[in-house]
Amino acid sequence: MPSMKLALLGFDPQIAMLLDAAGRRGDEIVLACDVAADPRLAGVPRADAWEAIVDHRGSDAVLVGRDGWNEQRAEGVRKLVQAGRTILLSQPLDMSMLFAYELEMIRRDSGARLIPFLPERLHPFLTNLRREIAASLAAGGPIGGIEAIEYSRSMADRSRDSVLAQLARDADLVRCLIGDPERISTLGGGDPERVWSTLSVGFSGAAQVPLRWQMMRGGAAGLTIRLVGAEGSTSVEIPDGQVAEWRLRREPGGDEERLPFDRGDAIIGLLHGDARARIDDAPGPATWDDAARAIELAETVPRSVAKGRGIDLHQEEFSELGTFKGTMASLGCGLVLAALFVLLLATLLGGIAREAGWGFGERIASIWPFAVLAVLGLFLLLQLLPLLIGQNTPPAGGRNNPSEPSSRHE
Repeated sequence: MPSMKLALLGFDPQIAMLLDAAGRRGDEIVLACDVAADPRLAGVPRADAWEAIVDHRGSDAVLVGRDGWNEQRAEGVRKLVQAGRTILLSQPLDMSMLFAYELEMIRRDSGARLIPFLPERLHPFLTNLRREIAASLAAGGPIGGIEAIEYSRSMADRSRDSVLAQLARDADLVRCLIGDPERISTLGGGDPERVWSTLSVGFSGAAQVPLRWQMMRGGAAGLTIRLVGAEGSTSVEIPDGQVAEWRLRREPGGDEERLPFDRGDAIIGLLHGDARARIDDAPGPATWDDAARAIELAETVPRSVAKGRGIDLHQEEFSELGTFKGTMASLGCGLVLAALFVLLLATLLGGIAREAGWGFGERIASIWPFAVLAVLGLFLLLQLLPLLIGQNTPPAGGRNNPSEPSSRHE
């Protein structure tokens, strides 16, 4: 495929990986906005405002970074999605579930192509783990029945924001192995400032295999996924960095496989349309819906930490219809409370008017049942709106597997 022209809105380490991979493919950066000085961008035209990126039609795709994230850049991303552009986005851009699902609903209307930076699911070793889990659940598999899945994460910066941002990436790998979790629980120290450095998050789902994500002290930065079975274990070591050599090891026996992986090239390859043979059980490239649900899982963790208990997740498909139903449910509760308040106020006003001989006040107090009936009737008529305007069906490609349940915390 011929080289592509890319625009840049913001910068961070993930975007740096993409720029290195794009440079090796001969791609050109034609415009940069809201970025600091970087040797990779020497000679690239700059723009001060995001409007220049939205209006610029000489680029095939826009790369959006996280560093220095603010409301102005968020508005620029919304406009890019509304314009139906192809966008490569760092994961996570913003630790806000609402912002992520807002972009997803805009994408469904505009047809924009959003590619989140979640390259790990494209590695063949992840497909191997999915196969072993399926085999173990069905008939025992090579390591016997799986008893637990362990995610051990090491990183230099174990502050709250860094841990949650990393979890928003690792949570996608959790969903790849066990599907959408049904419950999240957390463990940590008693000190709220230090809990994040030793955070442990438990995920449970329909697969009935307990999965634990644990922050570890020391060691090289990276993630180790370990399947613990009744007759052995299978582990995959995933070092951090742009080009990393993944290692798959099976015990007993000590069999080991090694396979290098270039994260930046894997995502840029999706933009170039690299041919990837469809492999059975492979999760496939991440959609923006996958990225949004991973952010949602990470956003749930602070609530579990604060409450000191697990949080159940319920299944819900995020759409304009779902938003409408949620709004109507909240409005209905508000109307019931308002009707009770009007009842009390009208009764009080009517009693005072009768004692004072105030005829006008009595007439006002006597019409409250009709006013409440009219408001409730209008509310019931609003429930017919979805039938009148039709239900929007999301375009194909919104999810990798539409039959998978979706999740949201209560």
